[in-house]
Amino acid sequence: MSRKTACFAMAGLTMLSSISQTAAGGRAVECYEPVRTPDVYDTVYEDVMISPPSQQVDYEAPIYGTRERVVMTVPAQVTYEVVPAITRTVYHTVKVDDGGYSWEWRVIHGRKVLCKVRHGARYERVAETVVIRPERTRRTVIPAQYDRIAEEVLVRPEQRRVVDIPAAYQTVARRVLVREGSSGWRRVHIPRHCQD
Repeated sequence: MSRKTACFAMAGLTMLSSISQTAAGGRAVECYEPVRTPDVYDTVYEDVMISPPSQQVDYEAPIYGTRERVVMTVPAQVTYEVVPAITRTVYHTVKVDDGGYSWEWRVIHGRKVLCKVRHGARYERVAETVVIRPERTRRTVIPAQYDRIAEEVLVRPEQRRVVDIPAAYQTVARRVLVREGSSGWRRVHIPRHCQD
């Protein structure tokens, strides 16, 4: 037990005896009142980690461009076409009958007589189709068709970079107890009551 505590204990006993004497009608010789010493605090500052070290991955998207090139869109083709014949109609006279003799009944001067009649050659105009140029097959070559097209090409591929992020700290204030408060007794002087 410390000296200070012992003094307080003795003062407490003395006060109790004084109270009993006062209650008994005696005169108070010494008076004490309770006192409380508050706790003593101080502010300390310390660095506290608010985020641990980490890594961040940065991505750079790939870069694309366009390139033009000539491509065949329709290949060459060969077709065959029938060209009809060219004709013309010509007319000419042909003998259709050589003529000759025939017998006919005729009435001459009121008399019915049988006559031998001579017939000349008979001709007719007939049409004839003449081929000027015969039918033929014509070969046609259709050339190939080409077009310019734009296509997407990769200029630079995707890139990835890892970045180390250090831990982050923050200074925070914290109240700490330096000394605990204590309870004790303090001697008081009250005129006409508590005298030395």
